[in-house]
Amino acid sequence: MADVAARAGVSAMTVSRALKLGSTVSAATRARIMQAVEDLGYVLDLTAGTLSSKRTGFVAVLIPSLNNSNFSDTARGIGHRLEGSGLQMLLGATDYDLLKEEELVEAMLRRRPEAIVVTGGRHTERARRQLAAAGIPVVEMWDLPEAPLEHVVGFSNAAAAGAMVEHLHGCGYRSIAYIGGSTDRDTRGTDRRRGYERAVRELKLPAGLTIACGAPPIAMQQGGEAIVDLLGRHPEVDAVLCVSDLSAFGALAECQRRGWAVPGRLAIAGFGDFELSRCCHPRLTTVSVDAAGIGEAVGDLLLRAVTSGRDKAPLPPQTLRTPFTVTARETS
Repeated sequence: MADVAARAGVSAMTVSRALKLGSTVSAATRARIMQAVEDLGYVLDLTAGTLSSKRTGFVAVLIPSLNNSNFSDTARGIGHRLEGSGLQMLLGATDYDLLKEEELVEAMLRRRPEAIVVTGGRHTERARRQLAAAGIPVVEMWDLPEAPLEHVVGFSNAAAAGAMVEHLHGCGYRSIAYIGGSTDRDTRGTDRRRGYERAVRELKLPAGLTIACGAPPIAMQQGGEAIVDLLGRHPEVDAVLCVSDLSAFGALAECQRRGWAVPGRLAIAGFGDFELSRCCHPRLTTVSVDAAGIGEAVGDLLLRAVTSGRDKAPLPPQTLRTPFTVTARETS
C-alpha cells in the first residue's frame, strides 16, 4: 500500500479509502490510485478490516458435484444474483458424501463466511451442530427438509418422483420399475425412490421392481447395465423411472443397441431435464426442475439475510418452494 501511495502521490490512508466500496475519494484521485494499483499488481489485504467489521464479503456454497449441469446451473444462478452486491461465492463439492460435507462445513466456517448454503436437508449431527451454532444465515436448497436448520429453497423430491409414476400410470403402464443408487449417499435420490415406492403402493402396482446400480452419482454406463439387469429379472416391466437423466439416457442407449423399442417395448423416464434429455432421440420424458431458478432464489435470499444480519435484525426463517413439472416426451 505504501508503494501504491508513493506512486500515486497520496497517503496510504487515501489508498485504503479509495479501495473500499462507497469511497469518498475524488474520481481523479481514485483513477490515479487505481492506475498505480494496476501498474504494481497490488491486491488489498482485507484481513484487518474483516476482523474489525466481521464482514468477510463472501458466502460459502456446498454442492454435491461440479460436473452435474443442474448443480452448475444452480451455482451460476446464485452468482448471477450476487453480482454487484460486494459478496463473492466460495464453492465446495461434497461428492454426495455427508462426512465430506461435514469437513467442508467446518473448513468454510473457519473462514467466517457471512452465510452458508448446503444442498439437501440431511447432514451429520456434527455438521448440524456446527451450522446451528455458526451465528450466520444458513440455507438448505434442492429439498424440503422436515426439520430445516433455518432457510430453505427447494421442492419435494419424493413428490416429484411420485408425480412421474402417476404420469406413467396415466399413460397405461402397469409394471413400473425404478433404477437408482445402491447407497443413500444421494439423499435426494433416496427421497425419489421413496416417492416412487409410495406412488406404486397407492396405485396398487407391482412392488419390488427396484434396481440399485452403484454408488451415486449414477453414470450413463450404469444406467445401461441396470436396464439389462432389470429386464433380465423382470421381463414384464413396461416402464422405468430413473434417478436422473444421465442414467435414463444410458438405459435408452442400451435399449437402442439391443433393438428394444422405446416406448414400444419399454417407456423410460428420467429426472432433472438435462440438456441431453432434450437433444437425444427419442427425447426423454423427465421431471423438469428449474436449477438456475433455484440458484437465483437462493441468491436473492442470501442478499436479504446477509443485509438483515448486518443491520442486527436477523431475517426470520424462510421456506421458498420451487416448482417441478412432469415433461412428457417421446420415450413415454
